[in-house]
Parts: sequence; C-alpha cells; structure tokens
Amino acid sequence: MTEDLKALQRRLADFAAARDWQPFHTPKNLAAALSVEASELVEIFQWLTPEESARVMESPATAGRVEDEVADVLAYLLQFCEVLGIDPQAALSAKIDRNERRFPVAGEAGDKGTDQGDRHSTE
Repeated sequence: MTEDLKALQRRLADFAAARDWQPFHTPKNLAAALSVEASELVEIFQWLTPEESARVMESPATAGRVEDEVADVLAYLLQFCEVLGIDPQAALSAKIDRNERRFPVAGEAGDKGTDQGDRHSTE
C-alpha cells in the first residue's frame, strides 16, 4: 500500500482513538456505515438524467457534496480494511487481474465469451 493511503489510515485511526470510537469500529458497523455513505452518494444522482449526472461537478455546491460523500465512503472503506487487515491496493490489483481473465477483450486469444452477460460487474 502506498504511504499516502497508510498515512490516511493512520490519521483516521488516530482521529477515532482520540474520541474513544474504536469499540464501535467493528467490521459490521464499518460495513454498515460504508453502505450508508455510499447511499448518500447515490442520492445526489438519484433523479438526474445521464447528461446531468455527467455535469454534476460543474456546480460548486453539488461538487462539494459529491466530494464529501466520496471522502466519507473512502474513509469508512479504509477503516474497514484497517480493522480486517486488508491491503486495499493489493485487493484491488488482484481483483483487476481476475476480471482481466474473466472478461477478456473481444478477439483476444482464448476469448471464450466468459461471463459476457454482465460486462460492468466487478463481482
């Protein structure tokens, strides 16, 4: 993991420790908080057209809301990873590797159309 992400995780842990929040930072609670914050991000886009959603960062007020929710999602994800001992960068890299095998580029050698029904899923 890069030092930048490690430093952010340390800042988050120090912030929580200074407030005696560690007892509440269980995997279950952090996963729930992550879901809530992701939902708050979705809420910003809920009734926008695709075109409006592409321009959401043009409005300073809306851009600030999006950035705040992205920060909240990332903060809870980093805390979740810290509690469970997950290196988020290594986990993402491994997932991309699996998806590259699972969803080969059309026409590449070995392309058998694996899981082509859901081209946007990372599951």
